[in-house]
Amino acid sequence: MTNRTGTQTEDSAAALSRRLTCSACGAEFGCDLSGNCWCAEEPAKLPMPTTGGDCLCRDCLREAAAAHERSKRA
Repeated sequence: MTNRTGTQTEDSAAALSRRLTCSACGAEFGCDLSGNCWCAEEPAKLPMPTTGGDCLCRDCLREAAAAHERSKRA
């Protein structure tokens, strides 16, 4: 949510932050939908799954990216 000046309010910034459970390992982690999420800093960019699943934690994202790179080389 933005206020009349077009800037985000504190309440709206909090609403953009959420707690997730990694769909691969079950670890809990935070996600900041405002664009400041830790995953934005990761060099690996994988497509979101088309069936089920959600975001991965940092470790599982890195492992999935490594497995994807290995499969491309095989």
